[in-house]
Amino acid sequence: MIRTVLTEIGIFLIPFVVYALFLAATRSGLFVQTSWPVTIVSRLALVALALVIAGLVGLAQFSGGGPDSTYVPAHIENGKFVPGTER
Repeated sequence: MIRTVLTEIGIFLIPFVVYALFLAATRSGLFVQTSWPVTIVSRLALVALALVIAGLVGLAQFSGGGPDSTYVPAHIENGKFVPGTER
């Protein structure tokens, strides 16, 4: 679960990092407040939210077992641990 949360946080930060790299490449003041106007930050936030939503939809669509699979929980057979599987 924590990996999923950290992945989505990373996806959210991508537009801000790209803009910061752009500011660094153009030698505009990266830490100057005028380089981060509210309109730019709000657009970056909207793009970031769209990326997070797309990531969550992709995660829900393409992860997990198939629609007809059955989960067999982890158990012990003959004294050996058998991890959970999908059949």
